Amino acid sequence: MAANKKLLILPGDGIGPEVMREVRRVIDWMDRRRMVTFDVSEDFVGGASIDAKGTPIADNTLQAAKDADAILFGSVGGPKWDKLGFDMRPEIAILRLRKELDLFANLRPAIVFDPLVDASTLKADVIKGLDLMIVRESTGGIYFGEPRGVETMANGEKRGFDTETYTTGEIQRVARVGFELARKRQNKLCSVEKANVMQSGLFWRQTVAALGAAEYPDVALSHMYADNCAMQLVRNPRQFDVIVTSNIFGDLLSDLASMLTGSLGMLPSATLGAIQPSGKRHALYEPIHGSAPDIAGKGVANPLAQILSFAMLLRYSFGMDEDAALIEKACVNVLGSGLRTADIMGPATARVGTGVMGESILRELEKLAA
Repeated sequence: MAANKKLLILPGDGIGPEVMREVRRVIDWMDRRRMVTFDVSEDFVGGASIDAKGTPIADNTLQAAKDADAILFGSVGGPKWDKLGFDMRPEIAILRLRKELDLFANLRPAIVFDPLVDASTLKADVIKGLDLMIVRESTGGIYFGEPRGVETMANGEKRGFDTETYTTGEIQRVARVGFELARKRQNKLCSVEKANVMQSGLFWRQTVAALGAAEYPDVALSHMYADNCAMQLVRNPRQFDVIVTSNIFGDLLSDLASMLTGSLGMLPSATLGAIQPSGKRHALYEPIHGSAPDIAGKGVANPLAQILSFAMLLRYSFGMDEDAALIEKACVNVLGSGLRTADIMGPATARVGTGVMGESILRELEKLAA
């Protein structure tokens, strides 16, 4: 049995605790099967942390995140906290985790499982077999650039402003993640920016091109403007293998790509830091869906994105590729049996809630591991 691995779970708000509960069942199953034992701790984050500790993320929670081998994150936010000040938004928690743990590379896969081809609003012949990865830079760019703020000008009008800024090192390190992933897939990398109208975009293109020529001549590198990339994702998404892009464009394009698959409730993500001299790498895993306060507490949320985020955790933080593949296969098989949560319903399918979907995954895991 593998040695204990320190895992911090942060369920957060809305449907976060509900879908995370199903992951805990998978973790318990793995422990019972003596596949791996996790040293699991759990804490508040987001709105739940504001209520319990008076801040979106407490210092001791942040320290626990730094000490953990991996973090499994749920979701944050909701109407209850909408009227709090800018610095008290529940979303500050995830931004602070990314920044202070230097989680600079956000990996967002968009995979169309065969049983869900009909769940997409696009034609089956456009999205069938889709398997792409978007690598989003997540600690720089316009979300963190300075100066930023709202000011009153001489004429009395107000002006809001944010700054898009990247250094050579920030671009190179996230591009390397993209190149390395491409080498393990179809060996194609598309770098996305707005080099035609933004100086930072032109600098991004030049930096990625130079890195590719110097270190990754074997990888087929292409460049694309962000608006064209959005269009191409809808027109012909299978032309892409790995996309690497900036924080804001990655935010937009990954949500667009998620809907090619039919539902935000299906897609996981990983956000990785640099590999330290000790070999440890800070990493956070989360579904890309939000807290969905409108369905929170109703037992109808789709837990698959959270479960698949755990599978990514096994693969990227612990090198447990076979176990990750086992969980992914269980999810696909359950979907193939016709069970669906409300967000992915289709013809001749059976609607189930969060708990039944989680239980079905466990039963399939038992079959596959037998």
